[in-house]
Amino acid sequence: MGLTMHERHAVVRELAPRFRGAGKNERSQIITDFVALTGYNRCYAAYVLRNCGKRQSRLVKGRALVFTPGHARKKGSKRKRQSRYGSSAFMTALKRLWALSDGLCGKRLVAFIRQIVPHLEQQGALKVSCPEVRQQLLTVSPATVDRLLVKTKQECLLHGRTTTRPGTLLKYQVPIRTFSQWDDTRPGFCEMDLVSHDGGSIYGDCCHTLTLTDIISCWTELAAVKNKAQCHVFDALEDIRERLPFELLGLDSDNGSEFINGHLIDYCVNEHITFTRSRPYRKNDSCYVEQKNYSIVRRSVGYYRYDTPQQLELLQLLYSHLRLYTNFFQPVMKLKEKIRTGSHVSRRYDEPQTPYARLLARADIEPERKETLRHQYQRLNVVTLKREINRLQAELFRLAREAGPPPQPPHNLPYPGPDHPWRNSAPIGREAEKWRTQITHQDSPKSS
Repeated sequence: MGLTMHERHAVVRELAPRFRGAGKNERSQIITDFVALTGYNRCYAAYVLRNCGKRQSRLVKGRALVFTPGHARKKGSKRKRQSRYGSSAFMTALKRLWALSDGLCGKRLVAFIRQIVPHLEQQGALKVSCPEVRQQLLTVSPATVDRLLVKTKQECLLHGRTTTRPGTLLKYQVPIRTFSQWDDTRPGFCEMDLVSHDGGSIYGDCCHTLTLTDIISCWTELAAVKNKAQCHVFDALEDIRERLPFELLGLDSDNGSEFINGHLIDYCVNEHITFTRSRPYRKNDSCYVEQKNYSIVRRSVGYYRYDTPQQLELLQLLYSHLRLYTNFFQPVMKLKEKIRTGSHVSRRYDEPQTPYARLLARADIEPERKETLRHQYQRLNVVTLKREINRLQAELFRLAREAGPPPQPPHNLPYPGPDHPWRNSAPIGREAEKWRTQITHQDSPKSS
């Protein structure tokens, strides 16, 4: 690695007095050593040493540029390159598309824009009056998008905790999955997980979200359940299976008792579905679904507590729209390889594609199912879909804020242990209202 500009300036200032007072042969040797050290052209090196400290002026593109060899330029004298994407019309369109994409990163946003602009124009939902702006939207690079949206992202600046409880000894009937044992090179092998909406308090019953993600296509399905009871989780899993655009071939879960139970094991055996589990306390074993727990569920419904029938109904309605928005319009990138060089790990990803596009590119998906997906995609309007999602989110957050802080156990009693019945029952009636008023007011949980 060569010298920085500040280091080169320091070398010039050090050698310039000696260069001026030296003879012809010595000057030639100084220039030779200076060129080898800085990499300058020999003619330019002689010019810099000869004029170090002397103010110089040059005309660059009709503009007078004043500088001093051997010294850094003063603030304001730096040449500015004309911005190609600086127009207000382009920035307005870019910000709106970024908001429509739910705040994607540059690489995924570029893929989203190139897919969605022709789709919106075909439906009449987007009209770009200036052809130059349309061309810029379709050709802008991911790095430029990230640079232009820095301030916008800073203006729009969630972590939870797990409620998974170990299953019984029945889990030893479910084999631990390793990637060498699973045929995840075709759609149908999925990971599933539950996300708790307890609002920061595990006291009482609350709604949960069942997330199921296909490994090869990243197709994600969501379902809201009343609680972690095995019957509710199983019913939601059956509903999800009916909606999948491919045959369900394998399931992988964590070690929670809502999954590791005899009913689900028998169901998978009878339906010829491979059922495996991850290792305890190894979240990376279920990395595909774990990342969806935040990027889809938490970003959409936040960390509020949802425990009423009305909130459960809103969650189900929201997920019916969110699954279409996520699978048909949200590009995802899949990790291709990791290269370790010493302590540094380089990751390489494939081109961003939506789960819908990944399924259409598969040869093992039936043509009838592909045609059904195409018809469904043509009927969808991403603008209307996003507006409905935003409306349902606002209603869901309003109900959560009006409900106040989550219920807590009484203060005059010891905190119940993990096996206490209070941990598995919700306060009801007047007692619940009394306990709500007793607890100290605290800030509402974070929301997206």
